[in-house]
Amino acid sequence: MQYWGKIIGVAVALIMGGGFWGVVLGLLIGHMFDKARSRKMAWFANQRERQALFFATTFEVMGHLTKSKGRVTEADIHIANVLMDRMNLHGESRSAAQNAFRVGKSDNYPLREKMRQFRSVCFGRFDLIRMFLEIQIQAAFADGSLHPNEREVLYVIAEELGISRMQFEQFLRMMQGGAQFGGGYQQQSGSGSWQQAQRGPTLEDACNVLGVKPTDDATTIKRAYRKLMSEHHPDKLVAKGLPPEMMEMAKQKAQEIQKAYELIKEQKGFK
Repeated sequence: MQYWGKIIGVAVALIMGGGFWGVVLGLLIGHMFDKARSRKMAWFANQRERQALFFATTFEVMGHLTKSKGRVTEADIHIANVLMDRMNLHGESRSAAQNAFRVGKSDNYPLREKMRQFRSVCFGRFDLIRMFLEIQIQAAFADGSLHPNEREVLYVIAEELGISRMQFEQFLRMMQGGAQFGGGYQQQSGSGSWQQAQRGPTLEDACNVLGVKPTDDATTIKRAYRKLMSEHHPDKLVAKGLPPEMMEMAKQKAQEIQKAYELIKEQKGFK
């Protein structure tokens, strides 16, 4: 009920014998209370909507990506299940993710329309948009290579989310570098995996994760590191609309960034 503040304000004024102006003041204070409460309830409603949309769209687009190669293989389904495992999805949540994946596989999936809706709901929250794109890039690379059709789909996603081609290519390099620090998927059966940790991570890999060059100075590298850690802070992302189920992925990404930064500090000799 949106009138409790007004009712209580008027009641308190009458009990205290505030007279006409006391009642008016109580009514105004009560109105302010009701308005603040209404805004808070709307925020929670919008937050739930944003999290639900992020969750569904993530798996829908993942299904669309895998289908873009021509057909969805057992390896593709396994990769989607690996992601669900990383998110500890079980029961209804897992069924919802699987249903969304199937929706994305449909021939007439409206990708651009879905991306515009997603961007609208995430307006002003670039951290969320970035996390979404990173998840899709991981999914596209999960079978060991980026299929030309998958690249085209990723271009459309980036374009509709307001990410330039240059930014997108940088994201690709950052994600590929992150694979050497534990990022990506790993499949038990050998084939169909985004190969990771085949070799030890290099300075170039670490710099790619942070989006810097090996020749950059310590100040530039530290600034990039702090910015990325802030953008990938799990609690901040959840507060902005990341589904709680995906918090573990955000933690893993933050760990990749931390490991890359430690390697750069060690090899470049700064604290």
